[in-house]
Amino acid sequence: MAKSTFSGPVRSLAGFINAGYNSVVSLTADTTITVASHAGKVLITNDADGKFTLPSIVVTEPTDKTDPNQLCNLGAQFTFIVVTAATDMDILTDGTDKFVGGAYTGLDDSAAGKTFISASSNDVITQNGTTKGGLVGSIVIVTAMASAKYHVTAQLLGSGTLVTPFADA
Repeated sequence: MAKSTFSGPVRSLAGFINAGYNSVVSLTADTTITVASHAGKVLITNDADGKFTLPSIVVTEPTDKTDPNQLCNLGAQFTFIVVTAATDMDILTDGTDKFVGGAYTGLDDSAAGKTFISASSNDVITQNGTTKGGLVGSIVIVTAMASAKYHVTAQLLGSGTLVTPFADA
């Protein structure tokens, strides 16, 4: 089936299934993330020191709100799952957009862990496979929520003395 666009609410009484070969994208090198190729898909990170740059948030209200080619990308969601342990993996914004939200980093297999909240100037999430999370199974979900604001929620797996994964580029 080709790409379909709906301008009103879509309701399913039995749920939606987002599954199939093209529902998962393997990121094996530094990648500029796009809405068309990556939003709504599972992005598995197979590059321990990859740099994954999110698209700039566009909030421009279209003249025709039913136009499938509108540029507004509010609500676009990107789900990153670590499958190759990070050494210096970054999820970056364009520098203008900032992160709002938090990341819980669990410590090995114990119940100990810490929650880190992003600062208003943070535009990068770095995972190093230890103190900043990024062990296999870590997950970061980023959503374009408003002008210059990406909401982030993360469950990271780490080790050692935990520190924030949030930083300024």
